[in-house]
Amino acid sequence: MTRAVWDRLLAEARRVHDANAALHAFCPFPNDITPQPLSPHHVPAADLFTRETGLAGSPLAGFHDALLAATPAAHWRETYKDTNIGQDFMDRFGCYCLIGDQGPFHSDHMRAWMVYMPPHLHYTWHHHLAEEAYLVIAGSARFFRHRSPEVTLSAGDTLQHQSNEPHAMETGDSPVLCYVIWRNGFDLIPVLSTAEDLA
Repeated sequence: MTRAVWDRLLAEARRVHDANAALHAFCPFPNDITPQPLSPHHVPAADLFTRETGLAGSPLAGFHDALLAATPAAHWRETYKDTNIGQDFMDRFGCYCLIGDQGPFHSDHMRAWMVYMPPHLHYTWHHHLAEEAYLVIAGSARFFRHRSPEVTLSAGDTLQHQSNEPHAMETGDSPVLCYVIWRNGFDLIPVLSTAEDLA
């Protein structure tokens, strides 16, 4: 049953990815995907995502539903554990991997995650070596990039981050659900940006 859930999610991710010109130009959906072992890991944000009612009505509802179905089997990440990001963020920020470390699939060419944030949550400035693209699946959020104007993105919108470009995001009255992909620089995890990084 679990493999069927992951296969459904992979098929939905491929369908949405291939239909989005910006994502396809950033990184074509890989053709070297192989299954890999996965150990589920639960965090409080998984429960928030399961109960979330503010993501209905998206044109990408099939993707949302597939992500939701995989929630009990996912290894929910705690990327910023043991940092000073704060317990509220750790309890409410949700992320699990689809392609990559601690995910059900591997590729040499791309990493992919889901990111969920409930209303009124701030994801502080951070950066990473990998280049990154976001697709909003449902809801909306404000996105910030260092030395660039902030933008508000809704379902179907995309945004890219360059290598080591500090960025942040924040939800208002609505939650947000995103599909996030990386190309290059896979070996280093995100780190919180310092004042020097933002100077």
